[in-house]
Amino acid sequence: MRQKYLISRNLERKELRIMEYAVLNKDLNKVASEKLRSDNFSLVLEETYKSEIIKKSISLGNNALVKTLRTRNIFPISPYACIIAETIRELYGLSEDGDRELFFDDMDLIPAE
Repeated sequence: MRQKYLISRNLERKELRIMEYAVLNKDLNKVASEKLRSDNFSLVLEETYKSEIIKKSISLGNNALVKTLRTRNIFPISPYACIIAETIRELYGLSEDGDRELFFDDMDLIPAE
């Protein structure tokens, strides 16, 4: 599966939002990832967190942050969860609003034979 996550921090609302998109159209399986367009992705879920909870989890370490990010709605696999957590730490290191987009392709996790 090919997914992308849009992660955004809003200082005014004091929240972090994660939106997960995925390529759901099986006709696109053979399309190279770099040739996918934004409209090839469908919104799968959206999760919003209070910044105070995220800040506390960041202070407790990576495992605590990953545990906080994983909910009933969003449960990225460990390699992705670690990258998402690192990205969030970077966003919370900024003094202004910010957002990041991450792209993952499960085929990248399959070892070469």
